Amino acid sequence: MYAFLQVLWFLLISILLVGYFVLDGFDLGSGILYLFIAKTDREKSIVRHAVGPFWDGNEVWLLTGGGALFAAFAPAYATSFSGFYLAIMLVLFGLILRAMAVEMSKLDEKWATFWDKCFFIGSLLPAILFGAAIGNIIQGVALDAAGEYRGGFFSLLNPFALLCAVMGLVSFLTQGAAWLSLKAPLDSELYQRAVRLRSVFNLLELVAFACVSAFFFIFVMPQFGSDRVGLPMAYAFAVILLAGWLAARVFINKQHDLLSFLTVNVIPIALIGITAASLFPNLIPAAANPQGVLTYFVVPGPAQPDLSLTIFNSANSELTLLVMTVITCIGLPLVLAYHVVLYRTFRGRITDDDLDHGY
Repeated sequence: MYAFLQVLWFLLISILLVGYFVLDGFDLGSGILYLFIAKTDREKSIVRHAVGPFWDGNEVWLLTGGGALFAAFAPAYATSFSGFYLAIMLVLFGLILRAMAVEMSKLDEKWATFWDKCFFIGSLLPAILFGAAIGNIIQGVALDAAGEYRGGFFSLLNPFALLCAVMGLVSFLTQGAAWLSLKAPLDSELYQRAVRLRSVFNLLELVAFACVSAFFFIFVMPQFGSDRVGLPMAYAFAVILLAGWLAARVFINKQHDLLSFLTVNVIPIALIGITAASLFPNLIPAAANPQGVLTYFVVPGPAQPDLSLTIFNSANSELTLLVMTVITCIGLPLVLAYHVVLYRTFRGRITDDDLDHGY
């Protein structure tokens, strides 16, 4: 029973991350595009209205994911939140800045230009850092015998992590462009720009994924030990990603806005699936080089699975996991119901009447 709960909570945390990257991904992408795609005050208002009703509810998935990690795997939570403290603070700073910008852009017109830039920066920071974090976790980080992170902030900015950051950024931009294509008025220039960018970023996604995959197989995978038992499943998610990309390409070419938006979101789902599968049963794998990340051009020593934080050596008590499972069975359907109501209430394209209220 205990082992089942440990695996279950690994899957639940992965699902929570999928929820966040799918739902808040288009928010972040729209915010990054904001300064470049919106040329007039009206177009800026349309972009803010496209994300305004959703961003705070979408962030719940990230907060819940962090809470679930603490509730289920406290040692892994402690290592990640203390070791990556500066990076996490930058993410939180960006999310706070974005929230302030969305709310203040119309209320504080004298500082509108300042808030516009804050909207961009507050969206860009998390988008880059999320991808970098995933890259570092996949390849492993420097851990000591106590499970403490031994590296520094700048050691996290290594080649593979930066490639993953680019992959994540392009994915968010594609989601943002697809969402704005779905929400902008059909007769607007904003809609035409969003449609063009949606196509461009979708093509760049495939290029970025190819680069990340090549780097992974050449430099990163050789360091893996036999503990990465879920790695074969990652190949299945890679196939799903390519199938999703092909479907998105078809609907983008046909300019089917709803199906384009739905299919481009297959890519972040598959990316989280690849990450989770390549890690399992690890939560924070130890790097092959105990002093830090790989040099990539030097053959690494053997992996150190005994130093890794896994779902088995980091799990809280069986009673805790059982209680949290019961709470999740009650709470998760309520969160899903809330999102169904929210997205049904604000469905459809933004009209001039919408622009007269808020944001």
